[in-house]
Amino acid sequence: MNERRRLFLKGTLAVGTLSVAAGAGLLSPRAVLAAWPEAAFKGKTVEDALKELLGSAGYETSDAINIKAPDIAENGAVVPVTVSSTLKDVTEIAILSSSNPSPLTSAYELGKGTHPYISTRIKMGKTGDVIAVVKSGGKTFGTKKQVKVTIGGCGG
Repeated sequence: MNERRRLFLKGTLAVGTLSVAAGAGLLSPRAVLAAWPEAAFKGKTVEDALKELLGSAGYETSDAINIKAPDIAENGAVVPVTVSSTLKDVTEIAILSSSNPSPLTSAYELGKGTHPYISTRIKMGKTGDVIAVVKSGGKTFGTKKQVKVTIGGCGG
């Protein structure tokens, strides 16, 4: 019983300390959250987004990158996409949809020794290519897969 009370008091103290720090402005969302590449997400073409995000608009096509996405997506609002790679020393992975008004859907910076595997859901406005771009060893590689987005979810 005494152990539970101590655990409760420690938790209460920790929450109280964080609340005071947040109230004083020491833990604002800008300080806690990672920086995001705003210009890359506002790019209107795949090339613009890649140039802002990775510093180069081009990439070398590679079979070492695998995109798993449906051939036909019945709901463009939630298209499941998985990107993995067998390339060594992957530092960044970006997923783009060529048919979207703002093609960059997500971008990830990977820590050293991290397995290059991303699974997410993206939004696609209409049929187009899903493009996965991977930065490995200072070079940029990519591959793409066409996904057909149906209207009304009827599958055809």
